[in-house]
Amino acid sequence: MQLIKYPKPQHLNALLQRPATDILSTSKDVAAILENVKANGDEALKKYAQQFDKVKLTKLLVSEKEITAATDEVDVKLKKAIQVAFSNIKKFHKAQQLETKKIETTKGVVCWRESRPIENVGLYIPGGTAPLFSTVLMLAIPASIAGCKNINLCSPPDKNGKIHPAILFAAKLCGVHKIYKVGGAQAIAAMAYGTKTVIKSDKIFGPGNRYVTAAKQLVQQNGVAIDMPAGPSEVMVIGDESCVPEFIAADLLSQAEHGIDSQVIFVTWKESLIKKALQQVEEQAQQLPRREIALQALKHSKIILVKNKQEVVSIINTYAPEHLILAVKDETYFMRNVINAGSVFIGNYTPESAGDYASGTNHTLPTNGYARVYGGVSLDSFVKKITYQKISPAGLKNIGNVIEVMAEAEELHAHKNAVSVRLRKLNSK
Repeated sequence: MQLIKYPKPQHLNALLQRPATDILSTSKDVAAILENVKANGDEALKKYAQQFDKVKLTKLLVSEKEITAATDEVDVKLKKAIQVAFSNIKKFHKAQQLETKKIETTKGVVCWRESRPIENVGLYIPGGTAPLFSTVLMLAIPASIAGCKNINLCSPPDKNGKIHPAILFAAKLCGVHKIYKVGGAQAIAAMAYGTKTVIKSDKIFGPGNRYVTAAKQLVQQNGVAIDMPAGPSEVMVIGDESCVPEFIAADLLSQAEHGIDSQVIFVTWKESLIKKALQQVEEQAQQLPRREIALQALKHSKIILVKNKQEVVSIINTYAPEHLILAVKDETYFMRNVINAGSVFIGNYTPESAGDYASGTNHTLPTNGYARVYGGVSLDSFVKKITYQKISPAGLKNIGNVIEVMAEAEELHAHKNAVSVRLRKLNSK
């Protein structure tokens, strides 16, 4: 990890750059995949399965028989863990349902807003180096609570043409309607445009590598909604004299092991912590099965030493981390002043892993600085809000002249007339 001491404010933007990726070449490759799937549908998907997943598929849809068999393969201990996580995540997201409130803005003028589910949603679940069955819970549970008509899931098959059993178990538990053996950018294309087998989605959710991310951004330009722009995983950890260096290192490595393009940052104003934290990172990394991935990520990760808490807040809000861990005594100060972060983990005993799996909050979060303008996935991500208004005859009399004056000022006389004809009718009675 690179150590930076006392950076100047004017250097923060350059200092906090994410690892660079060749977006142009990625987008060109992905655009070709999108066009092929759009033109050739299932045949293109089968071709890409053979090319990228090294498997020849005859069917893309996962059968009920396969789902049942996979469920039997999942270890009982893991099933129980998934069910506990399911319960917590469902509880947290169900609480996001709001009662409809009708507001009388003017006497006789009533306005309100109601939620309606997005009918067709597509969930992308990575299944390569890390089969993210936890992401099934994070996406399918709020989709189910929202009442989405078609909840469809794509995940890449292994060389035997199977999707990881835990992904299938979680999907069945959450009420996913259809599951397809499709991965990568081609899965995003299939959900965006639809094929003979894959149902077209109105909105696409889920994390993925740079090809998946590029595909989501490209289909968005064609009118398909996506959850948010997302890239490699990241965490920023803030520590003072109250933190535990062993915990700090564990949290940094937990994100570094996601992928070689992940980024982790440790910020402190206590210089004595740095050596202890680095030593723990080195020791713990050697014990990880994915240590080579983690070590690659650490090469473009940073430890930043600052003078005080105020400078820490400036760094946090400039970077806008996906995950923010506050291992500090004065947690209230940071909670009050942090405005850009995807999800915040407070205290020495709140690891980021808790949010990834089972505390209840959603782990699908904005990366790459998008936490400045996006929040994480929630129940609201799976609904749209429709506004309603009802005006009584007395209400139109109360507000009608206001509308007429404004419409005439904008020279929209038909708008004015829509009110005027009604008022004349009322006044003639």
